[in-house]
Amino acid sequence: MDEKTPQHRMDLPADVAAKLVNRVDIERDKDGTPTGEEFAVEVTPAEVLSNTVRGDVITVITTDGQKLVGKAPKGKPAKAQGGE
Repeated sequence: MDEKTPQHRMDLPADVAAKLVNRVDIERDKDGTPTGEEFAVEVTPAEVLSNTVRGDVITVITTDGQKLVGKAPKGKPAKAQGGE
C-alpha cells in the first residue's frame, strides 16, 4: 500500500487535526493525588489514527482509542487522501 494513502478516514492531514483538539488530563500534587484541576495536553500528529469533519466539528480518534472533539476550521477542508 502507498504510504501516502491513509488506511483510515482522514478528512484533514494529521498535523492539522492534531492542532485542533486537546486531551484533558487531571493535575496531581507531589504525592500523586488528584487536585481536581484539569489541563489541556496537546495531541501529536503521530497519535492521530483518523479524523472526520462534520460541519464545524472535528472528531479525532487517537492510536490509543481516545475520541477527541474540537472545532473545525471554516471552509472546505483540504483532503488528506491522495498523493501529494
